[in-house]
Amino acid sequence: MKTSVYSYISNAALAGRKLVALLVDPDSFDDDITTRMSAESGADLIFVGGSLLSGGDLERTISILKKFCSIPVVIFPGSISQICPEADAILNLCLISGRNPEFLIGQHVIAAPALKASGLEILPTGYMLIESGRQTTASYISGTTPLPHDKDDIAMCTAMAGEMLGLRMIYMDGGSGALNTVSDSMIHKVKKHVSVPLIVGGGIRDVATALKICKAGADVIVIGNAAQDDTSLIKKITKAIHSIPQLQ
Repeated sequence: MKTSVYSYISNAALAGRKLVALLVDPDSFDDDITTRMSAESGADLIFVGGSLLSGGDLERTISILKKFCSIPVVIFPGSISQICPEADAILNLCLISGRNPEFLIGQHVIAAPALKASGLEILPTGYMLIESGRQTTASYISGTTPLPHDKDDIAMCTAMAGEMLGLRMIYMDGGSGALNTVSDSMIHKVKKHVSVPLIVGGGIRDVATALKICKAGADVIVIGNAAQDDTSLIKKITKAIHSIPQLQ
């Protein structure tokens, strides 16, 4: 039987094997460049989606990626309309860093029948927006205030609450175009107090930063805008991350 995406991520986390996810925004998808980069990068996962799709075609993007790439393709939805059965799984994001009920439960109720019918593997994920030096599309669209960059205890308690509510992963994100990454101390503190896989994204633009975030405790790092700007970057980061020794 095909291994589930969640098992793939959680087993890697338990073994201390760090994973790299390439984030593809359908709005900026280039058939040749992005597909080649995805296939040749050595990345472990592809996340597809965006906070605001203004012209991109989610279904077409996923169809092309599935045709040319063998790694799991996971929808990272910015709205309830971003559902495509051709993907392998979908992050069912609960925005636990904010207090907007629409993104805590409201949109999930509306999307539930379509998600059930899609046959997608559902990945319940506690999504935490972290202040990153500028307002991002995610914080604007969600109408929420990100967690303060220097309030590690708030992030820790938020992540713990998410796990206690049954969420199976925690995703800490500075947002698309973040000026600053989530701090090492915040990642370390959150990882120390939760047992579920920890995903970290936003503002990762070089190998040194990627390594630092993984060593702080991230199980999966997400590379988005930077990879689009420099198509060789994801390959360099993946090679470095995969060289981190696993737990014995």
